[in-house]
Amino acid sequence: MIVLFAVGILFLLVAAVLLCIKSGGKRFLTRVLPAGVLGLIAAVLIGISCLRTVPTGHTGIVTVFGKVEQQTYEAGVHFTAPWKSVINMDNRNQKASIDLLCFSSDIQEVSVTYTLNYQISKQNAQTIYKDIGVSYYETVIQPRVQEAVKSEMAKYTAEELLSNRAQLSQDIRAVLTSKLESYNIIVVDASMENLDFSDAFTDAVEAKQVAEQKSKQAKIEEEQKIMEAEAAAKRAQIEAEASAKVAVIAANADLDVVKIQADAAEYAGQKDAAVIGQVRDILAKDPADLNDEDLEHLLMYYYIQKWDGKFPETYFSADDFYSMLAALGNSAGTSGALNGSGSANTVTP
Repeated sequence: MIVLFAVGILFLLVAAVLLCIKSGGKRFLTRVLPAGVLGLIAAVLIGISCLRTVPTGHTGIVTVFGKVEQQTYEAGVHFTAPWKSVINMDNRNQKASIDLLCFSSDIQEVSVTYTLNYQISKQNAQTIYKDIGVSYYETVIQPRVQEAVKSEMAKYTAEELLSNRAQLSQDIRAVLTSKLESYNIIVVDASMENLDFSDAFTDAVEAKQVAEQKSKQAKIEEEQKIMEAEAAAKRAQIEAEASAKVAVIAANADLDVVKIQADAAEYAGQKDAAVIGQVRDILAKDPADLNDEDLEHLLMYYYIQKWDGKFPETYFSADDFYSMLAALGNSAGTSGALNGSGSANTVTP
């Protein structure tokens, strides 16, 4: 722009000289018209040399013969002194992807593509230009990204890089944010893409995963067998306890039966003893004092003693039965009288 300004001044001087030169009758054609054209060209050149344009999303850095001024220009057209230069610094969100070859802590080769979204601090654009220049990506950002990614990945083993990928990405971003902030560069976002390992390591990982899967399957089957065995043992225990309870109930029932039988036998014995005592009392009486009831009891007693459990085949009517009883009573009275006169023996059961 300073060149245009100098050419414009030169044209303006030439026009002034033409106006000052004395000439004949054709003064307008020889002096005024050329001086006017040169003056117009000079004005255009000087005007253009004083115009500065700053695109949208940029900050204009003003310099005077290489010296950075504190003044900056926003996006738009600005009129300034021709000896002032304007450097446009891009303050938009920019993206950069870097392919890196790194190593894990167990010396496994890892290829990674790291993508960084960044922008310069608009308020400190003149400081960035003064300290770094317009090549701040090549000068600051790219080396810091390489350093951060490689140093953080070296803290993890290859397997840990797979399982802790999100944490690794956060660690790298934190390191970059801290380091680039000191250069007035803002980290907008960062991501780790295309994390690739060597074929040998990939095959080893797959083999390990298959082995782990088989181990887990075997463990599950073993646990299933243990559960089934425990269930069978529990069922057997429940069945044994149930059988024991049934046996106890049966034993208690048998004991109750025995007790009932014993009680019945005791009751029968007591009843027999009572009957025998009653018979003894009847026999101890004087035959002359025996009545029909006593005779009936004696008859029933002897009948029961001699009964073989079979019902009689011959039945008597009530009249015949009582006649037979009367006959037996008379016979018993005669025998008693004879025994009383013949001897003093007492009949006992």
